[in-house]
Amino acid sequence: MNAPLLVTGGTGTIGSRVVPLLNAAGHGVRVLSRHPRTGEPGVQHVEADTVGGAGLAAAFDGVEVVLHLAGGAKGDDVAARNVAAAARDAGVRHLLLISVVGADRMPIGYFRAKAEAERIIAGSGVPWTVLRAAQLHDFVLPVVRGMAKLPLLPSPGGLRFEPVDVDAVAGRLAELALAEPAGRVADIVGPEVLDIRQLAEAYTAANGRKTRARLPIRIPGAVGRAYRAGENLAGDGALRGGRTWRDYLEELAATAAPVPS
Repeated sequence: MNAPLLVTGGTGTIGSRVVPLLNAAGHGVRVLSRHPRTGEPGVQHVEADTVGGAGLAAAFDGVEVVLHLAGGAKGDDVAARNVAAAARDAGVRHLLLISVVGADRMPIGYFRAKAEAERIIAGSGVPWTVLRAAQLHDFVLPVVRGMAKLPLLPSPGGLRFEPVDVDAVAGRLAELALAEPAGRVADIVGPEVLDIRQLAEAYTAANGRKTRARLPIRIPGAVGRAYRAGENLAGDGALRGGRTWRDYLEELAATAAPVPS
């Protein structure tokens, strides 16, 4: 095998789908996580902390391609700075970052940290690629499930999402990692733009339940204005595909572990 590819967040929702794809393509993979794990054929686990910086020099040693997929509610900008520095010191030839659609437009701390992470990676001196993705089906599900339990379904005017299948995102990341650095590439989103009512109706239908009566609400301030303007949406030029929201829910419902209610 060639030099291993390093994946931060390789045990997370997206990373755990990317690692097998890289391995199947004939590449050894080094997975970085904060807690030690047992490796498997073609996959080595190393302990390091992207936010704290501990262990990064050793983890990056001998690596040519890094997929920075680790993220959290806060600290993504700090992690990006540490990862970029480690990649530069190790002579990495391709640094790939997963970000979020609307990172530079949404006035929310999480988005702002993602936008700063993008700026750090782009200015690192390491050849880079940034892929922005919409919210995963897996992340939209608990929000919709919680709303569907309420006596009235909150319906924020103008709030829309483009939920995307995790396997579509993972496949695109693997493709980009095995190609040359490409800078900011087209966003990846699901095939539909859906509001809360549409998301909830599909969810309740998958569970054989009735949708609650709606309670129209208005998101105030700059955040509300941004959502109503569709600043969290990809717009023209995005890659659209993967399972629909309804397909995702129906496939969950068909498994031994039904859609939680």
